[in-house]
Amino acid sequence: MTILGQNEHREMQSPIAFRRSVSPPLGGTEVRKFMSPRPKEFAVGPSFSLKNRLARLLWSTVYLCLFRPSPRPLHAWRAFLLRCFGARLGQHCHVYPCAKIWAPWNLTMDDYACLADDVQCYSMAPIFLGKKAVVSQGSFLCTGSHDYESPDFQVFARPIRVEAQAWVCAESFVLPGITIGEGAVVGARSVVTRDLPPWMICAGNPCRPLKPRPFKHFPAPPDPR
Repeated sequence: MTILGQNEHREMQSPIAFRRSVSPPLGGTEVRKFMSPRPKEFAVGPSFSLKNRLARLLWSTVYLCLFRPSPRPLHAWRAFLLRCFGARLGQHCHVYPCAKIWAPWNLTMDDYACLADDVQCYSMAPIFLGKKAVVSQGSFLCTGSHDYESPDFQVFARPIRVEAQAWVCAESFVLPGITIGEGAVVGARSVVTRDLPPWMICAGNPCRPLKPRPFKHFPAPPDPR
């Protein structure tokens, strides 16, 4: 049997063995030299303390039974529940019933700040909303993530600040460690990957400043005399 015939016979009997016998790709350099070494060991165990997990379990129960079913106008009731779990809320804060707060004790809202329905506050680290700041429907404030360079995907957390009179429009995503400047507007479905300057309209993925935020000058009310 010729050499070619032997190869053909070996391929039909054992395709895997035949593939291993061919020359390595990339000009003779083995692929495994370009691959990162596989981590030998992974950390095993929960990322959060038992106290933290029990507190979140209790909050989840209260959220499902008392917070989520509450009528929309009962902002004072929901503010009371959040304060019972350590949230620091100013006067007349509006937190709507479908807003989700991972850890209320890491939430601070100044007067008249608002979290709309379906907002996700992943508050592994502190989240601060300034006076009259608004976070619209479906937005995600994400203070925590995983370090992909860590063999066990170590969790890390960094605070988020939404300064006074800023507006995060619907379904935007804000990464850990971000500060949204005073009066800034984040366009709908933007992905905020860096700090945003005050009083600017910003949008995009990644979100970037586009133009200054304009204001309409309303005429003075007529003199009643």
